[in-house]
Amino acid sequence: MKKFSLPKDGGLIEAGLPNGIKHTYERIPAHIFEDEEVASERLAEKIVEAINGCEGTYRLGLSTGSSPIFLYKALSRYHKEGKVSFANVEIFSIDEYYPAPADSQSRNRRLYEELICNIDVKPENVHIPKLTEILDTESVTAFCADFDAKAKGLDLLIMGIGEKGQIGFNEAGASDKSRTRTVLLPYGSRKRQVKNFANMDETPDKAIAMGISTMLSAKKIYLIGWGEDKAEVVKKVVEDPMNPACPASYLQQHENISFYTEENAASLLTRNVAPWLVGPCEWTPKFIRKAIVWLCEQVHKPILKLTQGDYLAHGLGELLEQHGPYDKINIKVFNDFQHTISGWPGGKPNADDSTRPVPSSPFPKRVVIFSPHPDDDVISMGGTFIRLAEQGHDVHVAYETSGNVAVHDDVVLQHMDAARELGFGDRFDEVKAIIASKKPGQPEPRALLNLKGAIRRAEAKSAVRSFGLNDQTNTHFLNLPFYETGGIKKGQRTQADIDIIIELLQKVQPHQIYLAGDLADPHGTHRVCTEAVLEALNQLSGAEWLKECHVWLYRGAWMEWELGKVDMAVPLSPDEVIKKRHAIYRHLSQKDIVPFPGEDPREFWQRAEERTQNTARLYNELGMAEYQAIEVFVKLF
Repeated sequence: MKKFSLPKDGGLIEAGLPNGIKHTYERIPAHIFEDEEVASERLAEKIVEAINGCEGTYRLGLSTGSSPIFLYKALSRYHKEGKVSFANVEIFSIDEYYPAPADSQSRNRRLYEELICNIDVKPENVHIPKLTEILDTESVTAFCADFDAKAKGLDLLIMGIGEKGQIGFNEAGASDKSRTRTVLLPYGSRKRQVKNFANMDETPDKAIAMGISTMLSAKKIYLIGWGEDKAEVVKKVVEDPMNPACPASYLQQHENISFYTEENAASLLTRNVAPWLVGPCEWTPKFIRKAIVWLCEQVHKPILKLTQGDYLAHGLGELLEQHGPYDKINIKVFNDFQHTISGWPGGKPNADDSTRPVPSSPFPKRVVIFSPHPDDDVISMGGTFIRLAEQGHDVHVAYETSGNVAVHDDVVLQHMDAARELGFGDRFDEVKAIIASKKPGQPEPRALLNLKGAIRRAEAKSAVRSFGLNDQTNTHFLNLPFYETGGIKKGQRTQADIDIIIELLQKVQPHQIYLAGDLADPHGTHRVCTEAVLEALNQLSGAEWLKECHVWLYRGAWMEWELGKVDMAVPLSPDEVIKKRHAIYRHLSQKDIVPFPGEDPREFWQRAEERTQNTARLYNELGMAEYQAIEVFVKLF
């Protein structure tokens, strides 16, 4: 099943462009692929070639974490197909908690499960910096020194990077002279790991980590990083100067290093942000709009005040040559932006729709809003949801997953206590005992998950009732099977997930579909849900109703669409912003004590309002009308 990505629309013409020019702004050459699976496949091919070409023992260093999983799968497949043997390969891991916890919570669990258990590597050739008990200072120092001596001068090191630029528990401030040692894990690092443990108290506060100096001793290094949530750090590591706050940037010193990444993670590199500074470009209408937004940001001017000098001084001479003069470009882009703005996301009845983003007919429209979790609908597009409902459209919302693991145990107990106080039965102690039976690193008990799922369903129905939606006929809880593992790690989507979506689509036969288009969701659920809907639409491609159906992509709480891509901008009044906020408030289980909130400490309503108000500010700075907030969408088809 195909990975979701937006179709390309203009950009750098790389065919025939010398590498020296393509990597002009890069301190580490970046190789950008369609997605992480394709990148991992190419990397696996290089590793297999290197192993097969080695006459002696090949010494391979591998990163922990989730980034190398597709690489491990590819290497395992190559071994199974008889294309490579690991009998003469030594494998070195870069870190482990100290003392090492149970295997299910080990930093190296995935390395074992996805690779080592599937290949013919000799047990004595697998080197993990693992100690199962606390040793005295002299003994642990000797252990680290011994591991470091073995790991010096690796033939190849594969290294994933964290969102803050940490590499293998070498956190901000680590020295580029460091060697394998014990490290104290800061609060932020432990918070990122807590999902594998019962709570922060159970999360290890120490680890053994390969040092940056040891990493730099490798003969060759490949860095890897995937997803929009890595975009900022990829930019720092690849293009910005070395900085102790970003330890991975120290690897710029290596003479034989490359960065393997994909389009979303590479989105902030200069050859994507401002490719006209690198080489010749394909100038499509949306790409021209992207360039003008960038230019306005550089010179701090609205569109209609840009001058020919502004274009020439900022590398846009080619645009002038092909599509000038400058004032013609200004007016065209200004009009394009104005035409994205619409207070009628379902189309305005009996109106001239020649310059509107949505056709006026049919009216009213049947609409399905797909919400990955039970609150993404109101967080991401609550204002537009309000408009669609109040303007008379037949709006359905489909909650794709239960969101059950994102409810804190204390919230469940509070609900059970409320039921007891209201006289609906006393099962408080029974539920408390279920919670007490939980085992760290294991799926939650199904009885507890059912309660948490019920809480989230009730919250979702309360939110949409505030919009006037019928919560019995127009809310659909799909409970897609891929999500129901009882833990943070989810299963693979299958035809069973897609069939559930197909059934709903065939029942509603919508004219509009709204999908989560953000790929930076910390746990990957948004991506899986969106790809499941797109696969369902692909399997329904012959349906007559699809000829009138259009798919719109919204963003979640994590990121916003860049303005150059926007096809529809729905302005919100101050009252609509408040109404949206109150709908988000209905999701009480997601306030304050969410188990897995990501790095952003703000509540979801705060993130949503800052995001939409910032979009309104950017529209205003381009010369558009001033609005309280704006929700923006990209039209997929």
